[in-house]
Amino acid sequence: MVGISPREAKILELLRSGKEYPVTRLSDELGVSAVTIRGDLRDLDSKGLVVRSHGRVIAASSPQSSLRDSSNTAQKELIAKAAADLVSDGDFIMISNGSTCSLIARHLFGMKYIKVVTNSTLLLPYGRANPMLDITLVGGEYRPQAEALVGPVAISQIENYHVSTAFFGTDGITLEHGLTTSLIENAQVLQRMCAQATRRVLCVDSSKVGNRGFVRIMRVQDIDTIVTDSGFPQDLIAQLEELGVEVIIAR
Repeated sequence: MVGISPREAKILELLRSGKEYPVTRLSDELGVSAVTIRGDLRDLDSKGLVVRSHGRVIAASSPQSSLRDSSNTAQKELIAKAAADLVSDGDFIMISNGSTCSLIARHLFGMKYIKVVTNSTLLLPYGRANPMLDITLVGGEYRPQAEALVGPVAISQIENYHVSTAFFGTDGITLEHGLTTSLIENAQVLQRMCAQATRRVLCVDSSKVGNRGFVRIMRVQDIDTIVTDSGFPQDLIAQLEELGVEVIIAR
């Protein structure tokens, strides 16, 4: 991650569990003095990446989101980086809520004049750390378990923007049922984001293949590109490509 040191990156990795860490424990685990750790934490705090309180620190995201992030972490990081590689300086994009999509902003460090419209509060720390990343957070009803804004207000505000690419996720993908999710309000936001974009990019790890949620987001043939990991079934890739869907394997 551009703008932070290797030791600060290690601190963020330790905080991914969502638990509070005492400064003394971080000092012991990283083998440096408490004074050095406090300096690192001041820097991370100024970037909006951690929250400090009375000798303890926690990552600047909810425990629920941190726990979700902990599953298939390596695959999600690879997918997010590959998705970010599709973005160029000066692009207008949308990024939906979701544990994989939120990581895309991490890999946009160093890029210039990117305008991002999102319903995910998890992107805000990256906006603080990267002044060249122009983030618009839509309004709406806040769902803390997803760190997302949804509902009629979110949808009406998304309708005001037109972007080159929408990056979004799903809870399940099958050829028969398409892309599905568990919440109607989330599906409605994703549908509107995709309607406002020239290119629709699904960011999904292979664990979602075969899952079917409560409500359909869209058909698979309505996707332009899928960014996924090496565990994605080869037969499904072939079928998707026959439907005109580009599949990118993140490595």
